[in-house]
Amino acid sequence: MYREKAYQVGVYIRLSRDDGDDKESESVENQRDIINNYIEEHEDLEFTDEYVDDGYTGTNFDRPSFKRLIEDVNKGKINCVITKDLSRFRKRPY
Repeated sequence: MYREKAYQVGVYIRLSRDDGDDKESESVENQRDIINNYIEEHEDLEFTDEYVDDGYTGTNFDRPSFKRLIEDVNKGKINCVITKDLSRFRKRPY
């Protein structure tokens, strides 16, 4: 019997130039792998779209993929956002 997924997931990934290209734990690919593994482990999650801001600071919301993500939330395309940790998503106070 087919069960509809409860959450249409938008995956948000961000890597700032300040993070350093050699910092493996924060790399775009590493973030993607962690999130995709999480989604695969949860039956109620359905991957819908990926939003990547590579090279953008977290000190403001002037990020192209972040803006597209918010538009898709407002349109109802996605109802859940997953990111590696909140430092990738939120605006930093400094």
